[in-house]
Amino acid sequence: MLGFDGIDFLHTLTERCVQLPDVDAAGILLVDQWGTLNLVAASTDQARLLELFQLQNEEGPCLDCYHSGQSVACADLGAAPQRWPRFATAAREQGFTAVQAVPMRLRDQILGALNLFRSTPTAIPAQATAIAQSFAHVATISILQTRALHHSEIVTEQLQTALNSRILLEQAKGILAERRHISLTEAFTLMRTYARNHNRPLSQIARAVITQDPDTADLTTSPPRPQ
Repeated sequence: MLGFDGIDFLHTLTERCVQLPDVDAAGILLVDQWGTLNLVAASTDQARLLELFQLQNEEGPCLDCYHSGQSVACADLGAAPQRWPRFATAAREQGFTAVQAVPMRLRDQILGALNLFRSTPTAIPAQATAIAQSFAHVATISILQTRALHHSEIVTEQLQTALNSRILLEQAKGILAERRHISLTEAFTLMRTYARNHNRPLSQIARAVITQDPDTADLTTSPPRPQ
């Protein structure tokens, strides 16, 4: 998902969150390129199972946090009325009775949620929440920068591929024009028609002409001169 060692980075982030006051576990959900939330890191097996439960049942504070872009908290998952009844039951089964979810967002772009869990029914301290939100900001910026760099590399690679294909095409035109005694324009038209008729990329046909591939011998062979 990430261009740098993102998984290790995010796991380290959850470990740092557990060092905060009154935080017993942490997990991170991130959205992929298709808009689907995925579990990418969790500090404990219990937190991992609970995060997966939220995703599978589409219910829980972490999902609400992601969809709203706002922090979501519950100091006692055993209290009534229940906002997330199935999640609350699953959380207690995993040993958690309080939760705090903070968004991973930069302005209007929301990447996911960083989730803090506590084993006693008391609100996670405001200071711990603020630090966790700072962690989430740092992670969000790092991920966005990496994605932007990756996108830039893809665009550059595509541009270079196009330039390389153009060079191949010019070379192939010259070879074909010489062998068939036709103009460069006619050579290009001939290659393009050949590529379409054989359902092959034009750059592939150009390379075949240059390398004298036997598969395109009928293209490069000059037709017999009229008597």
